[in-house]
Amino acid sequence: MSFTTNIKDEISKIEGTKSESIAELSGFVRNNGVINNNILTLTTENKVTAKRISDFLKNLYEVNMKTEIVNNLNFSKKKLYQISLEEKTNFILKDIGYLDDNDNYLETPPSYIVGANEEIRSYLRGVFLCIGSVNDPKTSQYHMELLISKPKEAVFIQKLLNIFELNAKMLTRDKGYMVYLKEAEKISDYLKILKANQAVLYFENIRIYHEEKNKANRLNNCEQANIDKIFASANQQLKQIEIIKENLGVSLLDDKTKEALEYRERYPEASLKELSEIISLETGKKITKSGLNHRFRKIKEMSERLSNIEKED
Repeated sequence: MSFTTNIKDEISKIEGTKSESIAELSGFVRNNGVINNNILTLTTENKVTAKRISDFLKNLYEVNMKTEIVNNLNFSKKKLYQISLEEKTNFILKDIGYLDDNDNYLETPPSYIVGANEEIRSYLRGVFLCIGSVNDPKTSQYHMELLISKPKEAVFIQKLLNIFELNAKMLTRDKGYMVYLKEAEKISDYLKILKANQAVLYFENIRIYHEEKNKANRLNNCEQANIDKIFASANQQLKQIEIIKENLGVSLLDDKTKEALEYRERYPEASLKELSEIISLETGKKITKSGLNHRFRKIKEMSERLSNIEKED
């Protein structure tokens, strides 16, 4: 099963109060329902979700409905569960904030439908059950989206999400609007809002693994860059020493600088810090990294002077 299916299965088992159930039903119907000749039709690919919505209608409004399996018109191999309701349709649509008292469609639900945080969570849960998806963090980039057909509903849902500081964004699509989240931390918070606790644990484990892996890669890259820098510096010093030797310039160096030259040749891959420790240990005379660097500056200056003389000749 997909990660999205697992989330929908999990949140379809959540129990709530009557007002929470109405809010969830409102979110689902407003973003899924089709009304024709006073018949309300709802569809979903998820069997567990279909049962949840049917149970809501039955328990809240004591109605009978027909549920059947139909072909998906979007060329998907998955079948659709279709719920058809003919009883008390008008009353139910008014009760869940789909129609006003004059049977006009409400572009956003009345405030009492989402009057408290738990009702907002329930409304968002209903929206996700019918039009939501979350990429599996193990196989894809972090991404949650809700595909919404009506503009004011899309703006309304974006505002509800941002009540919880999720930084939800919106894009226009050919057939509507996409409200989405891209930040891993915000998607995790969103799953907590839906009360998909098992999905949160799975998501967080994968997110932590990715972060640790990226951290390790950054450290490895940094370490490799330092090694490359050390090798480049040592090679440059060896070239300078070679120029001095070719031009018989070693005798022009003071004893301490000669010592640095000899140790660089003996330990060509050592860093400046490592080389200073080796010299201090073997000679019994402490030299700091800074002091050793000063000696190599003299070697560099000598090699440059000898190179210039050679060019003049």
